[in-house]
Amino acid sequence: MPGSDGASQDFPAGDAVLYEAMDSGVAVVTLNRPERLNAWGPDIATGFYAAIDRADNDPAIRVIVLTGRGRGFCAGAYLGGPGDADKVGNSLDKAGQTNLAELVGDRPPHFLTTLRKPVVAAINGSCVGIGLTQALMCDVRFAAAGAKFGAVFARRGLIAEFGISWILPRLTSMGIALDLLLSARTFLAEEAAELGLVKEVVAADDLMKRALEYAENMAANCSPASMAVIKRQLYADTTRDVAQANGHSEVLVQEAMSRPDVIEGITSFLQKRRPQFPPLSSHDA
Repeated sequence: MPGSDGASQDFPAGDAVLYEAMDSGVAVVTLNRPERLNAWGPDIATGFYAAIDRADNDPAIRVIVLTGRGRGFCAGAYLGGPGDADKVGNSLDKAGQTNLAELVGDRPPHFLTTLRKPVVAAINGSCVGIGLTQALMCDVRFAAAGAKFGAVFARRGLIAEFGISWILPRLTSMGIALDLLLSARTFLAEEAAELGLVKEVVAADDLMKRALEYAENMAANCSPASMAVIKRQLYADTTRDVAQANGHSEVLVQEAMSRPDVIEGITSFLQKRRPQFPPLSSHDA
């Protein structure tokens, strides 16, 4: 398991997704179907939602790191092997009459943006289709050098699924989103960083070390309540104009002043020590 220097616990609900709670206040959620490059299926979906809920509800956890085991982060939806090609027609006929929740899980990828806690993606390999959408819905992304990315929907006869048409132009631009979605081309981590989709590209062997270093810095030095409100502000303000965003922020400032986090943040700064912020309460954000 990554980050073995912390206190580790395997998540009990199967092994498709592994869960590790670390003493540093970081939870590592690992997609664990390396034999299929962690392609998304009902087994991963069930374990993923359970692990994310566990981290979000645990007051000891302040930041979540999402990664994949093996050579892939998440290589899209699981479509089966070469031997299943002659069954595709029948499978899709059934899929057309099936609730999408039965295929991809009971929540859309954008639910990650509604969490109170930051989610950092450590993209260790292939990040394609719904895997790319999941990564983009994380708040910060690190990637291993040479990792392959692709919004391959058009090459499968599909459309821009599960909110990628909303998040991609917001992280880059309309022109870049049109390029990546219409061409459905493969691009590497290095280009993803140039486009603003990835914060940093690091050597594969250093990926988890760097992602954990970043997450642990946030967990140690940033107010959980502040991060929860800031995250909510950023995503909500994408649909507001600047005057609305400013007016809403003034209300939030007044609310923040009543929390102990402000006193601790200023006092610890003046005393030149690490802050001791309280964990999130059920009322925060």
